[in-house]
Amino acid sequence: MENELKLVGGAMVTLSLATCAMIVVPFLQLKDVPAPKELAPYTSAQLRGRQVYMANGCIACHTQQPSSTGAGIADAQRGWGRPSVAADYHYDDPPLLGTMRTGPDLFNIGVRQPSADWHLGHLYQPRAYVPGSIMPAYPFLFETKDSDAVGKDDRVVSLPPGAAPAGKAVVATPQALDLVAYLTGLRHTYPVLTPTEASLAKGLALAAGTTKSHAPDEARKQPQD
Repeated sequence: MENELKLVGGAMVTLSLATCAMIVVPFLQLKDVPAPKELAPYTSAQLRGRQVYMANGCIACHTQQPSSTGAGIADAQRGWGRPSVAADYHYDDPPLLGTMRTGPDLFNIGVRQPSADWHLGHLYQPRAYVPGSIMPAYPFLFETKDSDAVGKDDRVVSLPPGAAPAGKAVVATPQALDLVAYLTGLRHTYPVLTPTEASLAKGLALAAGTTKSHAPDEARKQPQD
């Protein structure tokens, strides 16, 4: 019985230390990180689109965290942008980092593909835009109407030949439009400091402050003429 208590106690201590090291300490370090001045808050449409993104499980196949490494090629060389930092996710609740890259990283998809028409068509039928794509289609985010039934406020999706049902028009629903607003808004091209650079800058600032604070003392020690 004594050995079992030691085992359980050791396991609890190990779990507590791991929780502190991996969750509590990073939270305390990053909870007050301000947003980069170039990073704008989400619009109402983008926030709704973010909910559509989560509801349809996009995070299961797409990441939003380019890094300095990759599977044989660095993410920057893929055209996915610089490595992300904590401040990039200031307005994200929760951050949609993702862990799988069945599809490409979307951290800067609004830069790589700014066309809303392209995104709408790609959501309706991915293989009409990327042959061989394994991304599922999302036709339930669209309505199919007779051409003469299309309203003046309807957003008709411009599709490649053969992608739309014959004699029909594909109209985007508000959910599709919101999702595309979110995707095209994913732009993180502003400069930021990496964690290493931030630590170096902080160290230099502290060193400069220390030098200034000692300057008067050193001046007083100089011999007077």
